[in-house]
Amino acid sequence: MSIPARIKDDLPFLTALRRDLHAHPELGFEEERTAGIAAKLLEEAGIAVHRGLGGTGVVGTLQVGNGRRRIGLRADMDALAMPEMAERPYKSTVPGKMHACGHDGHTAMLLGAARHLAATLNFSGTVHFIFQPAEEGRGGAKRMVEEGLFRLFPCDAVYGLHNMPGLAVDEIAVVEGPQLASSDSWRITFRGVGTHGAKPHLGRDPITAAGTFLSSLQTIVGRVVDPLQPAVVSACFLQAGDTKALNVIPDIVEIGGTARAYSPEVRDQLETEIARLASGTAAMYGVSADYHFERRIPPVVNDADATSRALAAAGTVFAENVRRSFPPSTAGDDFAFFAQNAPGCYVWLGNGPAVDGALHHNTTYDFNDGALGYGAAYWVALVEGELKI
Repeated sequence: MSIPARIKDDLPFLTALRRDLHAHPELGFEEERTAGIAAKLLEEAGIAVHRGLGGTGVVGTLQVGNGRRRIGLRADMDALAMPEMAERPYKSTVPGKMHACGHDGHTAMLLGAARHLAATLNFSGTVHFIFQPAEEGRGGAKRMVEEGLFRLFPCDAVYGLHNMPGLAVDEIAVVEGPQLASSDSWRITFRGVGTHGAKPHLGRDPITAAGTFLSSLQTIVGRVVDPLQPAVVSACFLQAGDTKALNVIPDIVEIGGTARAYSPEVRDQLETEIARLASGTAAMYGVSADYHFERRIPPVVNDADATSRALAAAGTVFAENVRRSFPPSTAGDDFAFFAQNAPGCYVWLGNGPAVDGALHHNTTYDFNDGALGYGAAYWVALVEGELKI
């Protein structure tokens, strides 16, 4: 494997930095400390810094030579609202918050790459180091875009990286096409007429309607969506009645859930078909249905040209340990909003075995520090390869 000597020498610093960030997690749009550290290190490296985009976002810009191409590299900074259960020297010091997805590692790796690139200046063009707030469902990427990210910092291509438990730390997966699903939310309220549980004929029962709806929900994926097109529809919330009134049929039932797809067409189809099923079920039982579908995050789909450049960079660092085939995830990532504004590629960096709580969003998860050098080296190879002198 090829990790530049300067990055190897920087690994003790990057490891200490990553662990410090881990011990001080901050939720989306609250990353004041993390953003301050990123900005300070970028400035110390001689990189121009813009603060406050998207609230706590930081963008560092390094322009070298007369190259006209401009690229963006993104790292997310936020933690999750969950407790850290494993004991480690750098365990979260903030109750109920932890870095359970590795964003501490993502931040450290991009800072490591920025420090190296600013010291060596072995490229010609412009690179924007994008430290994004609030990836975990709070809309940080969308807000950065809305506040002018690509107007202030134009990019001819944009790149993202995420750690992946199950891949070795010296492995990387770079695959063209869909990488992460859209992540949308839906809510339905069935409104009937409440009555005594012993006299159901005097009312309109929304619970029976909800039961039929729930039992039929999976027919959307199983019988309506093209079987060659992956999709997920899950009901994740259900509320009706009162446990202290078990002889009362309630007036309303509330149901909510998530919908996932890898293509805009199937995403549209899920929104339409959930509505159709709710409406039909309501008509069947003589109740009404209120429906709301919230489009939250589009799918992440890797651009062919950007992927080819990412593959070339990965090959210089990981040699034969580059996976060109890897299953997409049904999770979502708002990097999708960046990739809607410039050709994008999102890659998976190994985080070691997926055992003993190593999975994302687990209370014992930890980023594998053994991946820091490989991730930073990949970013450097990508910049030096795409912005050749």
